[in-house]
Amino acid sequence: MPPIGQDAVLNWNTGAGKSYVVPAFEVPGFLTALSVYDRITIPHDVYDSTLNSTWEHLHEQHWVFDTDPFDINQFAHPYQGSMMFGFARSTGVSFWQSLAYSNVGSFIWKMAGETDLPSFNDQITTGTAGAILGESLFRMASLLLEDGGDHPGFWHEVGAAVISPPTGFSRLVFGNRFKAVFPSNDPATFMRLRWGASTDLIKTNNNLLLNEGSAYTNQKQSEAVLDFSYIYGLPGKTGYDYDRPFDYFSLEVAAQTSAHGHNFLQDIMDRGLLYGTGYAIGDNYRGIWGLYGSYDYIAPPIFRISSTALSLGTTEQWWLSRHVAMQGTAMAGAGFGAAGTIPRADGQRDYHYGLTPQGLLALRFIFGRRTMVDFTARDYYVSGTGSDDRTGSEQIFRGDVGLTFRLFKHQAVGLEYVESHRHGHYGLLPDVNQSEGTFSLVYTFLGGSRFGAVEWRENSKPETE
Repeated sequence: MPPIGQDAVLNWNTGAGKSYVVPAFEVPGFLTALSVYDRITIPHDVYDSTLNSTWEHLHEQHWVFDTDPFDINQFAHPYQGSMMFGFARSTGVSFWQSLAYSNVGSFIWKMAGETDLPSFNDQITTGTAGAILGESLFRMASLLLEDGGDHPGFWHEVGAAVISPPTGFSRLVFGNRFKAVFPSNDPATFMRLRWGASTDLIKTNNNLLLNEGSAYTNQKQSEAVLDFSYIYGLPGKTGYDYDRPFDYFSLEVAAQTSAHGHNFLQDIMDRGLLYGTGYAIGDNYRGIWGLYGSYDYIAPPIFRISSTALSLGTTEQWWLSRHVAMQGTAMAGAGFGAAGTIPRADGQRDYHYGLTPQGLLALRFIFGRRTMVDFTARDYYVSGTGSDDRTGSEQIFRGDVGLTFRLFKHQAVGLEYVESHRHGHYGLLPDVNQSEGTFSLVYTFLGGSRFGAVEWRENSKPETE
């Protein structure tokens, strides 16, 4: 008799051995464990759900915008969704089918996991933003396992499980059945890890402060910063195609200390090509274009913005000369976003939901193996459309410029300046204008000495590391 599951071993190329049943049990099991944890650790009756509360939600179907804290709704829920997405993805289910698992899981949680009314915002951020984040984490974990060869070692397994816990769970619990590693097809990648110190200059112009004698408040604060960025599937790699969702993606994560004890997680910016193709212009220009999905969470000390969106855009690399390359991404689209100011002590919601047109322009200039200069601009308009406050709107701009200088091998130093602006408008209330400028000095570890520049030109062989 063959070992159990021998005939069902996963084959990513043919789809043989994938399972729709296993994640159909894993997702409810995960939600049950989460519910038990919340009931024990959180002294709030919102998690004391019963069969009666579940039936009321299913029967009445009255949906609202909830008042949970910004970091819960805009980060914790997407991460929860990435777990449910990952359970399906790690058992061989495709991206689009796994998206259904995370959305159904989100629906189950809203019906049966809490006693308060189900919320529109949670369905979007948990089910959809969770899938965007989950696919990036799944791809990174798979690439780490692939780097370990036919039999990844202990540290490869541990690293992959840290990046994508559902991937590690499926590999550990089901043995050989889901041991096959997702094939990356050898993408061109770029990795950067930075740590250092920053100084913020914060300025607020709020007409509500006029009664106190001044409409302006200024504040300086210093912080420690840590950030990680990873780009997967840079255009120009010979023989690499964009046939699957997220064959190109860019993920950035940043954390900081805070003098006020909040906003430790500063940024998560994740975008991936859902459907598109490559193109070429002449001998020196390669690019991809199509439909991108994105999940952004940006939380400087004084205000926050988060968005889940679809955009049309392009990502490219252009060799300007023998040793100088320009990489860039331009995107424009719309999604569902939330934006607002710092947390309120009274527990009321301090941010605004709405349909969010948005745009991105990112440029990187690479000068040989020594220097890299980055420019990025992001703009979001959180409108009153699709909101429970139609009179309100938020306009958020965030731009940054950075310089990285490679010292030797993978070691580098960097300077960065980030400028953020918020304009809040709420009907009869006075407008609020806030801005923050941040200077950072960082030590940098690079994944390679070429800053991610892709070489395809016949007479330009890459230099050895």
